Amino acid sequence: TTPRPCFFVFLLIMKFSAIAVALCVLSPVAAFVVPGPQSAKTALSSSRENVGPETRTSERSRSAPRRQGRGGDLMSDPNAAYSNFSVQREPRNRRDAFAPTIVQGGSLETWSFPDPRIDRVQVRLETEGRPLNANVELWQGPDNSPQMMGVYVEDASVRPFNAVIATPRGSNAIAIRNTSPLEFPLTAGVEPAQNDDGLWDFDYSPADRMGMRTVQGGAVYTMPFSPGVESVQVMLKTDGRPLNARIELLQGPNNNKQVIELYSEDGLERPFLGIMDTPGTGNVVRIVNTATMEFPLYAIMEPLSVEPGYDPAAYDRSYQERGGGRSIQGRPAW
Repeated sequence: TTPRPCFFVFLLIMKFSAIAVALCVLSPVAAFVVPGPQSAKTALSSSRENVGPETRTSERSRSAPRRQGRGGDLMSDPNAAYSNFSVQREPRNRRDAFAPTIVQGGSLETWSFPDPRIDRVQVRLETEGRPLNANVELWQGPDNSPQMMGVYVEDASVRPFNAVIATPRGSNAIAIRNTSPLEFPLTAGVEPAQNDDGLWDFDYSPADRMGMRTVQGGAVYTMPFSPGVESVQVMLKTDGRPLNARIELLQGPNNNKQVIELYSEDGLERPFLGIMDTPGTGNVVRIVNTATMEFPLYAIMEPLSVEPGYDPAAYDRSYQERGGGRSIQGRPAW
């Protein structure tokens, strides 16, 4: 019998089906292969190709902000925080000499100084033109605050708070609390103080002691400064007794531009040394001993920076004629 034509058609269909299945199994299916990313060169990427690795590193180091910590660059040397704090730097009463930290309203920031070689720390507080209300405390051990300050400044961009705090025997910390609302942040800078900024040492006292004024408990001591004086340094100390005082910077009758409420458990070991900017005219520094009669204090005030060409004798001579000044070591009183 001869096979029917439909049988041959069936065989051909089976052969072509088997070939198609084999090709599908052996060859990769391009539809399920994820295409790789195609790199498109731009003007920026093509320009970077001509830059070597050394140049790229230097560009990155210039663009990335470097954190300046206590005593050095913490990115280059983590141990520089307490090993290089005696390196000569620019004067600390300058704004750009501090590593700024923003303290929001109602928040607290702390800076630790465990190294006993750091015996004094400079603190600077300022704002962008708004009032400043803050508490500055020195911590030494748990629940021990040997020195506390309440600070108010009318405009901390014109008259920033600047003080030096003694940190003897190590294990000290500076705590700054912004007591203003959230809308009034402040910028704080806390760094080890240097001896190259023209500030007094804590053991400084005039040779003849005429420049040191004894302020009895409850007494008030005021001193005006001429318009040529740009900043004043004020030091308060005792003979080892507690120190309670209020320091005010006035410009006009009862117009407080800056007020500092000060407490120190030992005014000899931890005296107060502050820098007060005195722009404009009619600046007067007033010191009030808020302690009782048994706790006197010693106050020293002197200009830290003056305008170029300023002649203190022209102003102080008229001040002496009004009975307000005394001669200190052969020169007129400030």
